[in-house]
Amino acid sequence: MAKVLILEQSKSMRNILRERLEFEGFATAVAERDELSESMVARRGYDAILAGSETERLAALGVPFIIVTPTGSIDGAVEAVKSGAEDYLTAPVDMNRLLGSLRRIVERDEQPTQEVTPTRARRKHSSEAGQIIGSSPAIEHVRTLIEKVAPSDARVLITGENGTGKELVARWLHEKSGRSAAPFVEVNCAAIPSELIESELFGHERGAFTSAIKQRKGKFEQANGGTLFMDEIGDMSLSAQAKVLRALQENKISRVGSDKDVAVDVRVVAATNKDIRAEIERGNFREDLYHRLSVILIKVPPLRERTGDIAELVDYFVAQIAAEHHTTPKQVDAEAMRALSAMPWSGNIRELRNVVERLMILSGDRVTVEDVKLYC
Repeated sequence: MAKVLILEQSKSMRNILRERLEFEGFATAVAERDELSESMVARRGYDAILAGSETERLAALGVPFIIVTPTGSIDGAVEAVKSGAEDYLTAPVDMNRLLGSLRRIVERDEQPTQEVTPTRARRKHSSEAGQIIGSSPAIEHVRTLIEKVAPSDARVLITGENGTGKELVARWLHEKSGRSAAPFVEVNCAAIPSELIESELFGHERGAFTSAIKQRKGKFEQANGGTLFMDEIGDMSLSAQAKVLRALQENKISRVGSDKDVAVDVRVVAATNKDIRAEIERGNFREDLYHRLSVILIKVPPLRERTGDIAELVDYFVAQIAAEHHTTPKQVDAEAMRALSAMPWSGNIRELRNVVERLMILSGDRVTVEDVKLYC
């Protein structure tokens, strides 16, 4: 169960956040500003922090953090993102967006990355965490596409529902490519305010806006020579889409506040949970950008279309969670496994993992069908 620390919020906001996060399966804790320290965070193994300010101090802890503030500004959002915040939310808090950001943090932390901070390293699962689990025809088709496409530099658009593992597919495309020694850089287009997306992608020059106190490279430059994973690209503004299109057409970008071009060598892999063709019809997405991105299309199937993989996934998560909690893996009865396989799984693999973790914590020596009925 992922642990979230709620820091320096008002009592009413704290109660709202705790109630919703715990309902969604997160464990929560509350602390005041003067209680925050690296040893405290490391000892209690928090996966994310929700805070109102102190971005520089939070960044030094090595734990993903989200700013949740009663009032906000563009300058404040810019400063937070520059300091490493995963998201910047103002009241009234968009809970769906907050939950989406937290789930992306947890999902990412379960996958291997090239750069791991000491605090996060203590929470990493085994090196097997990034495997694509399953042997159903649907997932074998995805594996086959990855093997064929990865060695090329072709752009890939990954589609699929939330929680299906689109980011994992993107990472495999990178790891099996000739660019694997270079950076894999990700950007969540839905988590960045529209006013900041261009600075985030293309960087900015000193003085480009009020809080731009120094030059900053954007994600395209950070990914130079490697892969840029643009998650939730269907949520990007039309103005940002136009600039991304230019970058893909000309292999160069210009930072905000500059009229100079910077050459970039980047393979772009994009993902979305939206029907992009429908978004094109509604005028929300550029058709020319769609064609630039979708040289190869990979559709990641929802869990309900690969129910034959559920037993294998459950076994995998049981072992993974036991290692995480330093406990002995519990046996899942055949009847309990059948009950799990019959569930709808609207949250897909992410939901399945949360359920398995809940069962590992709350069940007895083994998981029975009664446990599934009681806790799922």
